[in-house]
Amino acid sequence: MQDKNRISPCLWFDDQAEEAAGFYTGIFKNSKIVTVSRYTEAGREVHGKPPGSAMTVAFELDGQAFTALNGGPNFKFNEAVSFEINCETQEEVDYYWARLSESGDTAAQQCGWLKDKYGVSWQVVPGILTELINDSDPEKAGRVMDAMLKMKKLDISELKRAHAS
Repeated sequence: MQDKNRISPCLWFDDQAEEAAGFYTGIFKNSKIVTVSRYTEAGREVHGKPPGSAMTVAFELDGQAFTALNGGPNFKFNEAVSFEINCETQEEVDYYWARLSESGDTAAQQCGWLKDKYGVSWQVVPGILTELINDSDPEKAGRVMDAMLKMKKLDISELKRAHAS
């Protein structure tokens, strides 16, 4: 039987996969750690990880399957890949922004984007932004774009105010 998620992201960590999966599942509702596979003595000359340490962590965030891999320090996250969180309310924007940016890279925060403490990039986006920025009136859409470009965490009331003015 095929898994319900045909495509799921695999996040490469040095040795923080289990910690990161716990961090993320503690933020998103309907989330859980599914399984943890551990390194054994086999292949230690290749992977260099201590037996018993986490190799992969299968987890779900709001029903979306993820895998976290402790693959070593060879690769780092960058902004070329990010995860978008569509929010309905300012309270949701504020919640995800605060939780995901805990101990993160505050210099990387712009236009609703943030980088968490593991270096993973997230976009915390109110759903109404798409509607406002795609308004058929180019002046309104332009004002929203200008307002958004000045923000780190997106503010729905400010975006609506820019649209209406």
